[in-house]
Amino acid sequence: MTGRAVVLDGDGTPITPELVLEAYRRRCFPMADSRHGRFHWYRPQVRAVLSWDRITVPRSLRKVAAKQPYRITMDRAFERVIAACADRSETWICRDIEALYLALHQRSQAHSVEAWDGDELVGGLYGLVLGGVFCGESMFHRRSDASKLCVLHLLERLQACGFGLLDCQQQSAHMGRFGAYEISDDAYAELLAQYSAERRLLASA
Repeated sequence: MTGRAVVLDGDGTPITPELVLEAYRRRCFPMADSRHGRFHWYRPQVRAVLSWDRITVPRSLRKVAAKQPYRITMDRAFERVIAACADRSETWICRDIEALYLALHQRSQAHSVEAWDGDELVGGLYGLVLGGVFCGESMFHRRSDASKLCVLHLLERLQACGFGLLDCQQQSAHMGRFGAYEISDDAYAELLAQYSAERRLLASA
């Protein structure tokens, strides 16, 4: 974040990438009301997560994946992915959140998965690493099944790299199809403690 103005949250507190990670350890995440507004911190009492024993992949998606309609990459276009996730009529990804996550990405603490149709970016997702937990933030798609295939690739990489959990934050029909389920805040705290050992999310060779 060199050269940028100090990032302030909605209470006027200066926020650094380190404070973002500390907030996540305390089970909080940032959300803004608009693209140009300030963000506030939220800690839901019910959390959506996905553990490897509960993963389900729809048969139709397996068939699509087998055809390899898109080229899937990791960390090739983080800045473009987060910008695309924010590019909608209503968004919680304000400019300051974007700046903080770009700084985290530069420190290899935030990652993206991309789907490409030729040279065109047609889908993607991003999130950050917290020990052995990957905290998913947002995703987008411009072609059918593009974001779903990014999720599938992420799940494969998380398991291969020794991660224990995907934090989906809030339940959605999209993640519910993959087996995401809801737990209490206390249960989530226990999982964060269980998977506290640091992990590195590496792209496949």
